[in-house]
Parts: sequence; structure tokens; C-alpha cells
Amino acid sequence: MSGYDLIAFDMDGTLLTSKNKVSESSREAIARAVELGKRIAVCTGRAVGEIEPYEENELQNVRYFVCENGALLYDSETKEILSSTVIPDEIVEKIIDIIDGEDCMLIGYSKGRNLVDSIDAERMDYFYVTRYKELQRKTGKHYDGLYDAYRKEHFPMEKMNVYASSVEIRDRLFEQIIRLPVTVVYAEDTGFEISPLHMSKGIGLKQLCEIVKIPLEHTIAVGDSDNDVKMMKVAGLPVAMGNARECVREVCKVSVADNDHGGCAEAIYRYLLGGQNE
Repeated sequence: MSGYDLIAFDMDGTLLTSKNKVSESSREAIARAVELGKRIAVCTGRAVGEIEPYEENELQNVRYFVCENGALLYDSETKEILSSTVIPDEIVEKIIDIIDGEDCMLIGYSKGRNLVDSIDAERMDYFYVTRYKELQRKTGKHYDGLYDAYRKEHFPMEKMNVYASSVEIRDRLFEQIIRLPVTVVYAEDTGFEISPLHMSKGIGLKQLCEIVKIPLEHTIAVGDSDNDVKMMKVAGLPVAMGNARECVREVCKVSVADNDHGGCAEAIYRYLLGGQNE
């Protein structure tokens, strides 16, 4: 057995295959690790609502979820939100003022639920996020005018995802929003994610470790994309997926196969369980 007690997986591009499924090899490895007393966590940009379709069958052995890039911690066993951090109302208003009228769409995250404009939920392919279209149809809270709804209701917003119709629009909006007191990272082909200032998966992992009383140096973090980097930097062992972006590879000590070829199971058997059952 290794000296690691907890492994944290990113979800999209890592724990999920290109078909948005948790592979059988990953499920078996997770079950084995839990059986041997190890902890499994998922650190994702998704809201609670966006992980619920996986909880019953594919992630039934995962209790803790660091959601929304660290802004919200969720316990799937007790069905409770353990902590949440929101973007200040006045900053959300400024962001909406910037993106309103632009050729882009917003997915908002409030109290663990994902919010989307009804029109945008049907044209996500236009913004190069077709893979999330069915997810938003099924799990999103739909609005006929999300911007106006926020201006009227001012519901708490833990995170905001913006997807543009082109890289040029994405970059122009990014440059404006990054000047605000928020954390902004690129996502997908033409999007970016906005979180509370200084918030990251790294902060979320630290908070989770405090709750479960596991030292950060006894953790493994596995991921593939920009929003995983800070999680990698705080974990005891950062592991890059075979399909990881260069920014992730640069901070990782080791790598495993990609998300379609058993990379997550490899990380569990080789590093969490120290070669047992590999």
C-alpha cells in the first residue's frame, strides 16, 4: 500500500470518458480502493445538479464532491452542502453587463444548481459545447432571460461559465472580466469559468482535507485541464491524464493513460494502492 489516503479526480476529460461515462475499470478501481479504506473525491467545475445523474450507478462509491471549481463542497451521503462561496452581487452585475449583447451564453451556478437560458440550452453546439447539451436539457434550471432574472432576483452565484461563438470573442471578454476581483480560467474551446476571487479546486481540496482530516501531502490529484492546475500544485502527488493539456503536464510528476484507456484505474492501482491489483 502507498502512503496516500485520498485521490481526487477531475470529472470531464478525466473520470468521464469521451462518451461522458465513468468506465467500468474506473468503477471497479474506486470500489476496491474504498474497500481498502481509501478516500475518493471528485473535484469538478460542475454543479451538484450536473453530477446527480452519475451518483446512483457510476459514482455510488464517491461520497465527497468538490464542486464548481472549489466554491461548493457537497456530501452525497447526507445530501448536504458542506460549504459554499459566492461571487459578490455587484461583481456578478458587472459581468452580466459585459456579456449581455455579446455572441455568447452563460451557465450560472447557484446553491449547487446549474442555471441556463432556455434558448441557449438548445443551441450549445453553436458555442462548441455540444457535449453538455443533453446535460443542460435534463439538469439545468431554465430561464426565459437569465440575465434579466438575475437582475430582478439577485440569487447567489457561486460560479459562472461563459461560452462564446469564437475564440476572438472569448478572448476579448476574458480580458475585460479578468480585471475584476474574480478568478478566471479558460474552459473548453471558446469558453472560460469565473469563480470567487482566489477560489480554485486547490482551495476546495484543502477545505475537504480539513473536513476528513487527511494531510494534503497524503493526497493524489488527477486531471487534464487548466482548472485542475491549482489542485495539482497543492496535492502530494499530481498525476496528468494521457490527454492532459501542457499546462497540466508541466506541474505533474507522473502521468497515466488517457480517459478512454483506463487512466483513472491506473492512477488508483499504481499510486493510491501502491501497485496492488495493478
